Amino acid sequence: MKLRPSRILRELRSGQNSTVLKLNMGDPRIVELAGLAGASAVWLCNEHVPNDWLNLEHQVRAAKLYDMDTIVRVNKGGYSEYVKPFECDATGIMVPHVTSADEARNVVDMVRCQPLGHKALDAGNMDGLFCQVPLAEYAHHCNTEKFIILQIESPEALEVVEEIAAVPGFDMLLFGAGDFSHRIGKLGQATHPEVVAARKRVATAALKHGKYPAVASLYGQKEEVLAEGTRVFTLGADVLELGNAFKKLVGDFGGGAAASGSDSIYQSK
Repeated sequence: MKLRPSRILRELRSGQNSTVLKLNMGDPRIVELAGLAGASAVWLCNEHVPNDWLNLEHQVRAAKLYDMDTIVRVNKGGYSEYVKPFECDATGIMVPHVTSADEARNVVDMVRCQPLGHKALDAGNMDGLFCQVPLAEYAHHCNTEKFIILQIESPEALEVVEEIAAVPGFDMLLFGAGDFSHRIGKLGQATHPEVVAARKRVATAALKHGKYPAVASLYGQKEEVLAEGTRVFTLGADVLELGNAFKKLVGDFGGGAAASGSDSIYQSK
């Protein structure tokens, strides 16, 4: 029996770009739709979205049907919130609002095996094929085919981003333009010069220390972001795309006025 390797890591190691679709809805069939679209991964959210661990396993299974990675944005908190997504066989976790190098080191220590960390071992779940692979193989796989993304989303984190990027054992730094713009009083202005400068600083720090830079959305800046060295892109969100499609269907038919909505932090055009 073989443990499944990461598609995103395979793509990045071969110099390709990786595409991610963010899903707020919990139905595994939407995961399958993302797989049919050809996405490299889906971003599943445990931070802002109601979900449970059993349904998360179903979403992971649906993704694997299409050789698609799953990235779980975890609840900011303790050990179990970081380890359980991996035990559901998610390919990666995304830790929000990381603000210090010490915090980055703690995350690595909790979810990596020796010599990178001190993860508590229980190979009796999906990620260990229910103890059907040797423990040493399982531990090696945890360190080489599972990935950790740390989110930089505040001015405080930006001030120490070089120190965070220098921590060994994690894989990507993802700049969160939505929260960052909010924190500096430029709510939703993802293309504001201050926000763009912060994004570039995060990408530079990541590349300097051998990490992959990633972005939450393109905001119409695909070529600029590519030039900064980013290779992992979130292209949109299910709620946004479905909402836009519904409004278009009703509008094309000549239906009533659509409900007004705010600018989305997931906007990609």
